[in-house]
Amino acid sequence: MTEPMEDFNSYFSSAFLGKKILITGGSTGIGRATAILLGSLGAQCMICGRHQEQVDETLAAIEAKNRSNSMGVVVDLSSKEGITALFAAADEQLGGLDILINNAALGYGSILEGGYEDWQYILHTNLLAYMACCRESIARFEQKRSGHIINVGSMSADVREENSSVYVATKSAIQGFSESLRKEINPLGIKLSLIEPGAVDTDMQEASIDEKREQIKNHEMLRAEDIAWAIAFCIAQPPACDVVDLKIRPRLQII
Repeated sequence: MTEPMEDFNSYFSSAFLGKKILITGGSTGIGRATAILLGSLGAQCMICGRHQEQVDETLAAIEAKNRSNSMGVVVDLSSKEGITALFAAADEQLGGLDILINNAALGYGSILEGGYEDWQYILHTNLLAYMACCRESIARFEQKRSGHIINVGSMSADVREENSSVYVATKSAIQGFSESLRKEINPLGIKLSLIEPGAVDTDMQEASIDEKREQIKNHEMLRAEDIAWAIAFCIAQPPACDVVDLKIRPRLQII
């Protein structure tokens, strides 16, 4: 019988020490905030992004927390080659994997905008990359019958705003994919959590910096750091507990 957890603070402070975590889209927005937080808590994080300058800046921000325990790689996850390069780097530099945080995604508007190649790039990045990264991680997790996948989705999957049909399609797919995959991998000892934020201050939001600050002040938009803490909460659960689906929205975002 598992002993009850009586001191959450002690458990939480030790839940991340030495954990090997791969964060896609870890150089901006939610991924960046998550890498900085988990790195500061003692995790060994590998991040990826499409631009070297952003990857380097995030690693420097982690090191500024007196933690030089993270690393980064520049890849484009819209291609099979990018996925292969990411996991080759993870195998070599992390030397193992405990947690995958699937976060890399791009915003997009309506199917009435752009053309086939534009939609294809978004689908490859926002959906196929999630699927491929899950499969690669599961291949590593199932050997030890443990591991945790966290898919960062969006409440757009439920709200389904107009003028966002391409993005909504990808996040709706992530929602269904996550629910089905969780049932497939739980018997293998692997956890899967889906986090679906509302409006968050990231590059996807088209508002100006001042407008976003005002929305955050008015509780109409979340900070990326808020989602990072939600991710940490999911990770820090005891082994017998699963956070299956966590929806988190600004208090005054009417959705």
